[in-house]
Amino acid sequence: MGSTEDLDYPQIIVQYSNGFLVSKVMFTACELGVFDLLLESGEPLSSDSIAACLGTSITGMERLLEACVGLKLLAVEMTQEGALYRNTEISNTYLTKSSPKSQYHMMMYYSNTVYLCWQHLAEAVREGRNQYERTFGISSKDPFGAMYRSEEEMLKFMAGQNSVWSICGRDVLAAFDLSSFTQIYDLGGGGGALARECVSLYPNSTVTIFDLPKVVQVAKEQFVSPEERQITFHEGDFFNDSIPEAELYILSKILHDWDDDKCKQLLAKVYKACKPGGGVLLVESLLNEDKSGPLETQLYSMNMLVQTEGKERTASEYSKLLEAGGFGVIQVKRTGKLYDAVLGRK
Repeated sequence: MGSTEDLDYPQIIVQYSNGFLVSKVMFTACELGVFDLLLESGEPLSSDSIAACLGTSITGMERLLEACVGLKLLAVEMTQEGALYRNTEISNTYLTKSSPKSQYHMMMYYSNTVYLCWQHLAEAVREGRNQYERTFGISSKDPFGAMYRSEEEMLKFMAGQNSVWSICGRDVLAAFDLSSFTQIYDLGGGGGALARECVSLYPNSTVTIFDLPKVVQVAKEQFVSPEERQITFHEGDFFNDSIPEAELYILSKILHDWDDDKCKQLLAKVYKACKPGGGVLLVESLLNEDKSGPLETQLYSMNMLVQTEGKERTASEYSKLLEAGGFGVIQVKRTGKLYDAVLGRK
């Protein structure tokens, strides 16, 4: 084992402390429309042109563009007229609004909501509870009441979740062969992106999105067209209302919002409603069994502290919750991507 002299501590500290700055550069370039403008232009543009089109200062835009080049979000070409900027493949694919795999809405949700809560991370650690009251002056007892505190905020959150499933949905749905399940309920299915991936992958299935009435209304108006006949809706609160019978229930990024007792309560209700031979698919970001990583999941767990009542868990912890709810024959599949899959059968 090497000595401490082998480690470049100053560089590590600089890298970690600059993480916030890196994020804000990317968020700001998204918010101002830099990547959208460069995609629409079809040709490299100067910093002066970009600043003029987007209504910013020349000096500010020049520094933002240079930082984006350093982050490999933009490429620069030096000409006799000066520096010309263009998108990289990464920014074209993930940071422009029009891309099918766009993460723009998630970037904006993080920038305008998540980061405000994270300013109170120390208080969250001290108190062991979410920080909506301190951040937005809203009661922390109902996390989703706080998350959906306005239609604009709810729309932003739903669009962000949809963008995640546009790049991760197929991985988790293909982790197991779900073709034998034709009647599926997506509990807390929000804007319907995962349901859409499901009926695309399993064309003989129908998916009913079970969510709060106001979420269903927005989903119908903004995200799911009436022509998508394999996707239907059921309005309700799955903690307080009855859950209809189905062959498979999908809980994607649901259990990580709640403490163990609420998870067991929900899974017991799902088990009771589930048809014999049916099952439940949990879609979550799994911690290693010794909780040594992955880093992304550890950070998500910190975010659950700041924003919800829950936490990220290991595969064995989710298995125990499923068993407590009545489910058996539990299988775990790591996808190698952001989210993993756990299947429990009745």
